[in-house]
Parts: sequence; C-alpha cells; structure tokens
Amino acid sequence: MTENLDPAAATTKPRASRRLLWGIFALAAFVVAADQSSKWWAVTNLGDGKNIPIIGDLLSFQLVYNPGAAFSIGEEFTWVLTIIAAIAVVAITWYAAQVESRAWAVALGMLLGGAITHLGDRLFRDPGFARGHVVDFINYNGYFIGNIADIALVGGAIMIVIISLMGIASKPEPEAASGADAAATPPARG
Repeated sequence: MTENLDPAAATTKPRASRRLLWGIFALAAFVVAADQSSKWWAVTNLGDGKNIPIIGDLLSFQLVYNPGAAFSIGEEFTWVLTIIAAIAVVAITWYAAQVESRAWAVALGMLLGGAITHLGDRLFRDPGFARGHVVDFINYNGYFIGNIADIALVGGAIMIVIISLMGIASKPEPEAASGADAAATPPARG
C-alpha cells in the first residue's frame, strides 16, 4: 500500500523546525552578547567598589565576583558548577533541536543563552580555567546580586512552567491514524 503524502507538507515541517532552531540560537546569542557586554561595563565602571543606586536601595549596581551558584552556594565547588553548566548547554541544545513550538523555542533560547554565558565565565574568567568566577552586578536590595544571564535563566524557567501548565507541548503529538488508514495498518506486535 502506498501512502498519499503531500510533498510540500513533508518539507515544510523540517524547514519550520530548522527556523525555530536558528531562532533559539539567535536568542541565545543575544542573551550572551547582552550579558557579556553588561559585565564588561560593570567591571570597567564598578571596579572600585561603587554602589550606584538605580531605584533607591531597592535596585542598584554593585560589582561582585561569584565563585558559587545562586546566593554563592557551593563556592568551593566551582569546577563542579562548570561541569553542570557544560551539561546544561549540551542538554538544552539537544532538546532545542527537537522543538516545534515557538513558546518552547523562546524559553529554551533564554535558558541556552544564560547557560552558555555562565559556562563562559566559569571557563575563562579569573582565577583560572574551569574555576572562573561569575561577574554579578545587579543588586536586588541586598537579597542577592545577579546579572543579565540570571534574568534570562529565571525568565526561561518561569516560561517553561507557565507553558507546561497551559498544556503547550514542545512538539505536537503524532496524529492517530484515521479510519481507512487504521484498518489497513496491521497491529504492532509486542
């Protein structure tokens, strides 16, 4: 039995997936560029211990070098955080190649950009390869100090929670065979 496939439909899906993947990479590159340029600005302008108020004490710019994860957790395990960031970059890239949803593409682009820029800090900043400290400079009322990558990571994670709760799948479910096709298809053997 021959299947009746529309050649245009068969080529549209891979093109759309490739476009989404390039969109994910473009968004990730934007996050990396924004994060690294803002860190360059912070290192250049805040290196003398300045604290520049933006919204009173609620939001200010203050330069710190963070050897740990969020809230400086795990400061003595910087090399482990480097490995985790590398695994995250590979896993997000692998998953992103399969995504067929724009919402998921945006969320993964944000996550990928944040993970790449944190990995770059860990690999190439002082005090040395795979032990680098992340540049943080956005002070949130003394509760924590972060950067643009952190905003992208948190935003991407929140977006994944929201789109998951909304029931938006990262790729559409395969369509069930319709009446005549189902009757002509032999049952699978277990």
